[in-house]
Amino acid sequence: MLTTIAAALGAYLIGSISFAVIVSRAMGLPDPRTFGSGNPGATNVLRSGRKTAAVLTLLGDGGKGWLAVCLAQHLVPVPNAVTPIGAAAVAAVVGHMYPLFFRFRGGKGVATALGVLIGLDRWLGLVALAVWLVTAGTFRISSLASIVAVLAATAWCAYWYRPDHPYFWSVLTIALLVIWRHRGNIQKLLAGTESRIGGKRT
Repeated sequence: MLTTIAAALGAYLIGSISFAVIVSRAMGLPDPRTFGSGNPGATNVLRSGRKTAAVLTLLGDGGKGWLAVCLAQHLVPVPNAVTPIGAAAVAAVVGHMYPLFFRFRGGKGVATALGVLIGLDRWLGLVALAVWLVTAGTFRISSLASIVAVLAATAWCAYWYRPDHPYFWSVLTIALLVIWRHRGNIQKLLAGTESRIGGKRT
């Protein structure tokens, strides 16, 4: 129990590091929470016109998710005791969405979720990434690609690990969190007004 709490707390603090804000400040760019969608993530940083900043944000946000899970794996003293690892996976995403260090104003958690999935199982992460790329390439809508990717990851996890495995419940929870954070985008998707990748934001 204490191991699970420690893993989750550590992962939450790691997840609370907002690379969108840090990278923007370091490169002299506007705070990503003050323009565009107001979302401190790679997509909104890209709207600043600095692709390098967006890439660094993407790598940072994904990397912290992977790191949180890897550190939790090293904390677990018993082989196959996966509950603390699953808790860390969820906590890292929650930390990104509601960061302690940035007044709980975080992003939508897609890049961090991908890093977490790769940390849990590289094949799980690769499935999510492949689905995101195919969906984004087909429809040119980032939010739709993100939602489809986390749903695909959940389906893959159910098949590979079975629904009684802790990883399944962690991945399902992450998917629900990502979908919840995209609720505004879902409304725009239904209304046909969601912005497309490379297009003007509506």
